[in-house]
Amino acid sequence: LGLLECCARCVIGAPFASLVATGLCFFGVALFCGCGHEALTGTEQLIETYFSKNYQDYEFLIDVLQSSMAPGGPNIVLSTVLGDHNEVLARGPIAWGSGMAAVPSGDGWGGAVEGGQETHVFTPRRVLQGPPELAKPCLASATISSPARDFVGITYVLTIIWLLVFACSAVPVYIYFNTWTTCQSIANPSKTSASIGTLCADARMYGVLPWNAFPGKVCGSNLLSICKTSEFQMTFHLFIAAFVGAAATLVSLLTFMIAATYNFAVLKLMGRGTKF
Repeated sequence: LGLLECCARCVIGAPFASLVATGLCFFGVALFCGCGHEALTGTEQLIETYFSKNYQDYEFLIDVLQSSMAPGGPNIVLSTVLGDHNEVLARGPIAWGSGMAAVPSGDGWGGAVEGGQETHVFTPRRVLQGPPELAKPCLASATISSPARDFVGITYVLTIIWLLVFACSAVPVYIYFNTWTTCQSIANPSKTSASIGTLCADARMYGVLPWNAFPGKVCGSNLLSICKTSEFQMTFHLFIAAFVGAAATLVSLLTFMIAATYNFAVLKLMGRGTKF
């Protein structure tokens, strides 16, 4: 075989969808963890400066920030989400049988015959006619190993978890967007019939602070001055970036789930009725 033909076969057999999904997963997790941590830090500063002077009112938020800054915290998240996917990618096409196809026997293709009946496993005839060491990896790949089943299950679980994370990451974006909309109404009194003094942002209403927190809300021109600060603008955009990161991670996991389910089903069909 020529070098060009060998390279072409390797490129054709590469799992491009999984490779792209892996890169997207790395990008999404890094974006979510980094921007989310900075956004929570900015939120804690805004609450401490404008909404409550009592440390106990936002103690839970500070505990979350301290736990995310703990040594190895981000590494645990990355290894949990990406560890098993990288293991499968490292095994290559042999682990998932991506170099095989379940197609009818015909020119250039051949199936193993057992007991007078042709099995469901089909490999290229050139492989079957070649040395045994070439055919062994292809035939062995048709068996469904325990790691493959575990990978499918872990992918489903992680997809559900990140679906919840994606939903939760939309909450702060919604809160900041409502606050920003209120500030726009204060800046343009002609667009609203309400009095400027009655337009407020109440952190207690969203559960960020307890109901006994004081003052707990900011109204009128004071709220408008908060919205004009760089801290508010930066925190708002960081939460949007964290939301995008969660969405990217979810899309990558959905891609993994579809690919893993498809490969699992193909390997199960190819291995049905076949003895090795």
